[in-house]
Formats: sequence, C-alpha cells, structure tokens
Amino acid sequence: MRILPNERAASAEPAGKPLPDSKTEQPPMIRRAEVVALTLVALLVICIVAVLYAAKAFFLPVLMAFVVGTMLAPAARYLEQHRIPRAVSAVMIVAAACALVVFMVGLIASPVIEWSARLPELGSLMKDKLHVFDGPIRLWQQMQLALGGSETLPGASFQLPKIEWVQPTLEFLSPTFAEFLLFLVTLILFIASWPDLRRALVMTFGERESRLRTLRIINAIEENLGGYLLMVTIINLGVGVATGIICAVTGMPNPAALGALAATLNFIPIIGPVFMFVILAVVGVVAFPTLAGGLLGPALFAGMTFLEGHFLTPIIVGRRLQLNALAVFIALAFWTWLWGPMGAFLASPILMVALIIKVHLMPDDSPQLPGH
Repeated sequence: MRILPNERAASAEPAGKPLPDSKTEQPPMIRRAEVVALTLVALLVICIVAVLYAAKAFFLPVLMAFVVGTMLAPAARYLEQHRIPRAVSAVMIVAAACALVVFMVGLIASPVIEWSARLPELGSLMKDKLHVFDGPIRLWQQMQLALGGSETLPGASFQLPKIEWVQPTLEFLSPTFAEFLLFLVTLILFIASWPDLRRALVMTFGERESRLRTLRIINAIEENLGGYLLMVTIINLGVGVATGIICAVTGMPNPAALGALAATLNFIPIIGPVFMFVILAVVGVVAFPTLAGGLLGPALFAGMTFLEGHFLTPIIVGRRLQLNALAVFIALAFWTWLWGPMGAFLASPILMVALIIKVHLMPDDSPQLPGH
C-alpha cells in the first residue's frame, strides 16, 4: 500500500498530541511593555500637573518670566548691537514694559472704580431696560415649573452682584506682591543672562549634530516667540484703537478706557473678546435709553473682532506657525484651569514651543503612516 507524504507526516506525530491550529498566530497589537510604558508616562504627566497646580506661586511667575523674556530677547539683542550693555538693556526693556502696563491699568482703573460704586443704581437701570425679555423669562420659568423645578418669585427684582465680588475677583486676576517681585527679578536676570544660558544649553550635548539641533530649536523658539509678541501686540493695540473709535462714534461712555480694556483682554484668545463683548453690552444697555442703541456698539465690536480673528491674525501670525484651532482651544482651557488668566496668556506661546520642538525632533521626512 502506497503512503502519501502528508499521511507519513501525520503518522510521525506522537499519539494523543493535538494538531496545531491552522491559523497563523498574530502578535498582540499592544504589548505588555508598551502598556506599562504608557501607564508610567500617564502617571508622570499627572504628577507634573499636580506639582504645577500646587506650586503655582513659584512656577507661574518663573515660567511667565521665561516666556516673556524669550519674547523680549530680540529687543535686548538689538540694543546690545548698539553698544548698550546687556544688563542695562534688560532693565530698560522691563521698565518700558512696566510703564506700558501701568498706563493701560490707569486708563481702566478709574471707570471700573466708578462703575463699581454705582452697582445698585446700575441694577435698577438694567431692570428697566430688559423688560423686553420678560416674556421669554416667564416662559422659561413656566418650563421649569412643568419639569418640576423650583418656583421663583414673580416680583423678584433684578440685582447685580454686590460689591463683595470686587475683592475676590481682583485677588483672582492679580498676582500677589511676592509673585510679581519674583516675576520681575527673574525676567530681568533672564534677559541679562540669556546669551550665557543659550551657550550652556547648546554645550550640554557632546555630539555636534545634537548641538546643532539644539541651537536650531532655540533660535526658532526665540524668533517665533519674539515675532509672535510683536505682531500680537500691534494687532491688539489696533483692536483697542478700533474699539475706542467704535465707542466714541456710538456715544458710549469712557471710550479710551474701553479701548484699553479691549486691547488688554485681546491678549487672551477666545475668552478675552467674549468678555469684552459682554462688558460692552452691559455698558451699552445701561448708558443708552433704548436697547437697540445700546447693542449697536457691541455688534460693531463683534464684527470687528470676527474679521480680526478669522482673517487678519491668521494671515499675519499664521505665516510663522500653523496652530490647529482645536489644539489652541484645548491648551487655552487647560492652562486657564491650571493657572487662571495668566495661564490663558501662556497657552499659545507654550503650544508654539511644543510645536517647534516637535517639528525639529520629528521632521516631515520622518516615516509616516501609509496614505499620509
């Protein structure tokens, strides 16, 4: 009897041993070592965020000084090229920046104090102006009652928050004296010693390629942050001037203060213009006899900021780095939650630094996914 080759191979197997599966075994998509690595990275990120949140009084002024100092480094280098010592140029630049901030605060502070003292009167004025919304408010109350909500008193008067909100708000928005002093001293020392820090960072690496890559990253960060600060400052000053003109043309009170406030809040992406629109709407409703007249200025401001945010700023700033809108929003939300308004100001620069590092460490000619 003739035995076929496959029958001979099968008979060679010991009795009782199961045959192997015909399907080819595939390696697991995520190995155990990769899961452990991802878990350790996640724990490290959580620890870093917890430390940054708990030690905000130290890390916020220092990081703010590093970012602002990097932005102002090109100005210090320009003064140094004109034979002004680096330390003197650092003091001059910081003094000029502080003078500009004091000037803007001086324009804003007087109207804020005046309007804060008139809060009870403003509450009654807004109640009289907002009678047009009585119908929708009553409909909303009826819907709440139908859904089992609590009944509100129909004669309840509209009131603005009492004066007690001013002090907690100022404490939240303004840093303490120690934090401001730490920021100021760190900023001056950082600008004065930035060339030595650059050299130390570059010489940390032993290989020539690593040194060149580090130097390119530092130069790109300095160039992009410096250009970003210059362009954004010019744009925000233009927004402030345009807002002041809008307020003056529409007859709103304190146009200079409102323009300065708009320029200041515009440094905070997304949140700043929204807050400014709300402020203009409240001021317009209180200051004008009709609701339509009071909302004219805010409407013009909304149109102007729409053009600025969707056309002017992307054209000017976007030429340097393409920032994804979703990434900007998530970074803004995260840093605002972590460090408040100052964190919102730092969100875009930190995202730019991360993008620059990513571009230099993982260039476009690196291996890509199929179809990309």
